Amino acid sequence: MAYLNENYLKLQAGYLFPEIARRVRQFSEEDPEAAKRLIRCGIGDVTEPLPRAAIEAMKAAAEELGQRETFRGYGPEQGYEFLRSKIAQFDYRVRGIEIADDEIFLSDGSKCDCGHILDILGGQNKIAITDPVYPVYVDTNVMAGHTGPARADGGYEGIVYLPCTIENGFVPEPPGQHADVIYLCFPNNPTGAVASRAQLTNWVEYAHDHDAILLFDAAYEAYIDDRPLPKGEEGAKREVGTGGEIPHSIFEIDGACECAIEFRSFSKTGGFTGVRCGFTVLPKSVLARTENGKKLALHPLWHRRWSTKSNGVSYPVQRGAEALYSEEGRKQVRALVDHYMGNARILSEGARAAGFAVHGGTNAPYIWVETRPGQTSWQTFDWMLRTLNVVITPGSGFGSRGEGFFRVSAFNSRANAVEVARRLRDASGLSS
Repeated sequence: MAYLNENYLKLQAGYLFPEIARRVRQFSEEDPEAAKRLIRCGIGDVTEPLPRAAIEAMKAAAEELGQRETFRGYGPEQGYEFLRSKIAQFDYRVRGIEIADDEIFLSDGSKCDCGHILDILGGQNKIAITDPVYPVYVDTNVMAGHTGPARADGGYEGIVYLPCTIENGFVPEPPGQHADVIYLCFPNNPTGAVASRAQLTNWVEYAHDHDAILLFDAAYEAYIDDRPLPKGEEGAKREVGTGGEIPHSIFEIDGACECAIEFRSFSKTGGFTGVRCGFTVLPKSVLARTENGKKLALHPLWHRRWSTKSNGVSYPVQRGAEALYSEEGRKQVRALVDHYMGNARILSEGARAAGFAVHGGTNAPYIWVETRPGQTSWQTFDWMLRTLNVVITPGSGFGSRGEGFFRVSAFNSRANAVEVARRLRDASGLSS
């Protein structure tokens, strides 16, 4: 009989979102009428239609595939040059970051890449992960055998946990101990926190001091609002750590090209959650060591990994992603981002009106809300579900430091955001 990968047996029972789905399904079966009023603000899935520029580009690409003269088969595993050049220009070079086209690797999403990157990193690395955290970072390391057994608090032996608290603005300081690989996500999922240039500089310096690698998830960078303040507000002071003080890329920090790998996605900018396209930027200057101490570049290993395990992203999807960089495409992406951030403002105001303490939601599409005293995050989840018929995400599902909070996603229709805010206001003082 074949042997299984026993690392999977260490995983905590039930991934966060399946457990949410189970509870919602049970509630719906028990109270079908109330279930009709359900509004989902839990999973961060987009709701608005794809940008028209992407739709037209994908249609045209599909037509090309229907003609012998323009038909294409297998494309480059790392992505077509027409899209990689647009990414390099509009996401990096316009910000003064020299990223080469062939340092960009297209994939079906940043979530996948955050797990796939472990294929080229050794199992002996000491992993550091923020707490609370996007669960994929933890679970993929468990699956790869990079951790010990699960602890009583839901964490895992062998991982260095970096506390994200109200006191540090949910942006952790580098640890006093050594770590080889550090996961960072800003703007952050789930807390909605952003990291300033000075804070990211501290992390790059730590990485250089420890010969460490930063795995930087920038899936939400488009939600950083560094546009000029509205007319008449030019003299107003932005909230600390916002606006132009927030880097969109880790590579804006001096020295990051020698110690960082960046993940990005079109899911939350172009609404590609169902289309699937993202990319990883791995500079040729990022090195790791062999067992005998020799330092080698990771870029050729990542290229080999993709050449062996993937045939890349489909041609129509890459043409759709390319169209997001056109003048019309950029306007349409901005409109999507503004829509969701408008929802974030409405939901934040509703939660505050209901007496909750609210964090995030300024440069990120997530609102991180404190539960009321005496309530756990799952108790708050059940109260929101059964009393308000609203689905949120309990903070404890993101790690032990997430207990005492819940996450509200701004990815919704405007009508739903307004209705959730109304229900919150109307339910003020009834959270028991």
